[in-house]
Amino acid sequence: MPERSLEKALGNQIRTIRRQHDLSVTDLASAAGISNGMMSKIENGAISPSLSTLQAISAVLQIPLSSLFASFEERQDCSYVPAGQGLSIERRGTKVGHVYQLLGHVLRGDVAVEPYLITLRENAAAHTSFRHSGVEFIYMLEGDVHYRHGSEVYHLEPGDALLFDSAAPHGPERLSEKQMKYISVIIYPRPEG
Repeated sequence: MPERSLEKALGNQIRTIRRQHDLSVTDLASAAGISNGMMSKIENGAISPSLSTLQAISAVLQIPLSSLFASFEERQDCSYVPAGQGLSIERRGTKVGHVYQLLGHVLRGDVAVEPYLITLRENAAAHTSFRHSGVEFIYMLEGDVHYRHGSEVYHLEPGDALLFDSAAPHGPERLSEKQMKYISVIIYPRPEG
């Protein structure tokens, strides 16, 4: 029998909201026009309730029907990328030997987060004119680089971190002779619409 993850999330959400309203199982079941046994099975994720039953429950709890599914939907926004499987992305800088691998993404919310594994190849060129909205976090993994942010230059070696406002011009200014790798996480407000 397949695991009822949607039903369990739905049941937990109904139980949580019922308790916030200080209602017993009997109170909610009676007001929604269903049996106590049915209400108990719904809260325990043992059955898939009909849409009309869910509509009755949401009406009693005075919440939109969609909010019953909120906890299930939130848990679904997860991105797993196995080692070496990041999606290669063409970004400004790609043409000068900067390789971007997107390590995950989130689809919802007010904030966009883009985690990248950036590899600067041996032949990579300096590029200090990156500018975009939000903030950026860099964590150096391999090699070393002199990284410019605005008027300052930071010498980054493995284990070093840099967090900055990415609206200022930034990027690697002086590269070492060997390949360099760092994690870059860009966080910015998601455009509306």
